[in-house]
Amino acid sequence: MTRCFYAWKDAPAYLNGKEISVSNNSTVGTSLLATGFPYYDFTKQAAYIELFTELMRSSHGLRRLGSAAVDLAYTACGRFDAFYEYNLNAWDVAAGIVIVKQAGGEVVNFKGGSEVLDTRELLATNGKITGEMLEAIQKYFR
Repeated sequence: MTRCFYAWKDAPAYLNGKEISVSNNSTVGTSLLATGFPYYDFTKQAAYIELFTELMRSSHGLRRLGSAAVDLAYTACGRFDAFYEYNLNAWDVAAGIVIVKQAGGEVVNFKGGSEVLDTRELLATNGKITGEMLEAIQKYFR
């Protein structure tokens, strides 16, 4: 089955013509999370694995699909409650960022700021667990 996610500014986000929205989970403990791993910049690998381990233990589960675009789309429609990754390129995430925001989610960098394309750090959430996710991330990424 073909799935088409799309959105534009000041409008809802859609999946195959039906409006979508982010999940309502309010804690990381009840959330299903997604992440990815960099392919060539391993300078932060140890910290990333420590964060991965913490979130794996403290969440409902952690998944890695291998596509930031799909992870963002799944966050937008509530299949995931959050997605985080570093060292992403703009072409990997630009459309997904729009879809998450238009579905009611929040997208920030690892410091909580709005600039994600230049920092190449991305946390997309349902908006309810952003603070808790940032608290975990900032233990390892200062």
